[in-house]
Amino acid sequence: MSVILGIDIGGSGIKGAPVDTATGKLLEERHRIPTPEGAHPDAVKDVVAELAKHFGTTGPIGVTFPGIVQHGRTLSAANVDKDWIGLDADALFTKATGQDVYLINDADAAGLAEARFGAGAGVDGVVLVLTFGTGIGSALIHNGVLVPNTELGHLWLRDKEAEGWASDRARERDDLNWKQWSKRVSTYLQHLELLFSPDLFIIGGGVSKKADKWQDHIKLERSKLVPAKLLNDAGIVGAAMLAQESQNGEEKKSVASRAAPKAESKAGKKK
Repeated sequence: MSVILGIDIGGSGIKGAPVDTATGKLLEERHRIPTPEGAHPDAVKDVVAELAKHFGTTGPIGVTFPGIVQHGRTLSAANVDKDWIGLDADALFTKATGQDVYLINDADAAGLAEARFGAGAGVDGVVLVLTFGTGIGSALIHNGVLVPNTELGHLWLRDKEAEGWASDRARERDDLNWKQWSKRVSTYLQHLELLFSPDLFIIGGGVSKKADKWQDHIKLERSKLVPAKLLNDAGIVGAAMLAQESQNGEEKKSVASRAAPKAESKAGKKK
């Protein structure tokens, strides 16, 4: 059994738990600490370090972030302090915890977990996981491999970003009933069908708990659609999965490097 700490940074709370990455199960009850006001990097890093200390972590840690993450750097900051933009967050958290930390976009983490252990388990081909809340998060998985940072909530639709028109916040703002909202979501999903031809849509976020109110109203051309299963645990599980896979990849590279024969210099060959 491989146990990795997963930490999910949210707008109101930062929560974590150790995860059995072979099964996707949390091994202890989640521990949650309120997100510091403003979510400045220094304040958030202290919370992550506190969570690592709480669980007595002595191995790699996976951490989600609500923005674009590329090679450990945070490149956007929609609902957090702007000092995150361009920050080497991997290094920040690694120094704070004393452990190797691997960062992943929050929607990507949830999608990776849902595709492996949730509603997408055993599904081959293209799986598109969408989380509907204050915005629309997205994760694109092809044969179990994540294509990161898709940010499909920002697609332009009906003269505005899709998440400004079809998110759960838009439903509440425009006082839509579930059938009216489902019509908007159907338009959005049909557009994504044309772009990606997914075998399966998985719908997450708070609306997944109320699938009986909207699922039958969604109209698609050919793709299947199901509500998410992992709910609030998905980010934690996905973060732990990413940390495990990243560590395994680095170990393989290290072994390959040590095993590779040293290249003979051109000068040596001439002798």
